[in-house]
Amino acid sequence: MPNPVAEPGQHTQPAPRIRVALLFGGRSSEHSISCATAGSVLRHLDRERFEPIVVGITREGAWTLWDGDPAELTLEAMPTVVDNGTRVRLPQTAGEGVLRVDRVDGTGLAATEELPVDVVFPILHGPFGEDGTIQGALELAGLPYVGNGVLASAVGMDKHFTKTVLEHAGIRVAPWMTVSRGEWRREPDAVRARLGDFPFPVFVKPARAGSSVGVSRVASLLDFDRAMETALAEDSRALVEVGVRGREVEVGVLSGRDGDIPRASLPGEIELDEGRFYDFDLKYRGGEGARVVCPAQLDDDTIAGLQATAIRAFEAIEGAGLARVDCFVSPEHGIVVNEINTMPGFTAISMFPVVWESSGIGYADLITELIELGLEEDR
Repeated sequence: MPNPVAEPGQHTQPAPRIRVALLFGGRSSEHSISCATAGSVLRHLDRERFEPIVVGITREGAWTLWDGDPAELTLEAMPTVVDNGTRVRLPQTAGEGVLRVDRVDGTGLAATEELPVDVVFPILHGPFGEDGTIQGALELAGLPYVGNGVLASAVGMDKHFTKTVLEHAGIRVAPWMTVSRGEWRREPDAVRARLGDFPFPVFVKPARAGSSVGVSRVASLLDFDRAMETALAEDSRALVEVGVRGREVEVGVLSGRDGDIPRASLPGEIELDEGRFYDFDLKYRGGEGARVVCPAQLDDDTIAGLQATAIRAFEAIEGAGLARVDCFVSPEHGIVVNEINTMPGFTAISMFPVVWESSGIGYADLITELIELGLEEDR
């Protein structure tokens, strides 16, 4: 229906703001990255349309009502969520739409505050946030939320199952093997023998971690054991995959509106100096050795192929909301998908917002779009 027109002398009431619960921090090794992402989102959130309720999750897993300064949540500071004694609880009845906050005063008595919520924005990276666990809790509570659901989050987080699903969908991935912590301890010689099928260099990664945490480039067998120990310190399984020679290109994906097909951004490229790979330090602390170019200088057919592949990968895992699909453009193998990030880095300078900026959606508008997609999503 059309909006009513106010008579002279009358004042229309502004529409109530949408209450968005932002969850950040968490128990994973990517805690500080999540904090920086939350700070960036809070600084750019449209406060005329949205009212944030900010929930910081400590490294120990305590849910607190956070009331700090978003300006302090920067990558340079490598921030953490401090336990301020408050406790935030999800609704105990599905569809209730209310967070409960317990506060303890000086006498030890607890007071409970109720905060209505319209939608949850889980800005969490890694295990206990990006892997389907928080998504499952929100679905049990009947709360709408931004981003991928339980299945897509779990598949996207686990590199072994990502590759399995993509390969089944006919999408090219690099050859790989998965090694459990127990297998490595019991049969290291057998694992090294399997490695003989792979040409060097190989990459050794935790199966379920992001932000390049625990990832090693292995140029010879001499470095393999140390790389396995690094990866298995982060996860109970490690992925060993063949290095692909080619250009590293990333494409952002957004769900379509009203049941339409997903949308793919222009690609962005990571240009690396010889012998370097995009590790944690280069990705988040800068320095020499890597440059981000967006849009990537590629021919139209290659761009179209990357966008089509990104959409196919997103649909293969039943994606919702957003994802960043990381690919190689290889002279020998064409387009090879490396991985899918279901909650990609989301600071204003991260690749996901950068590729959408180049595609016509600015950072603040991208935040708004994701919240609206979360409200629209039919789980």
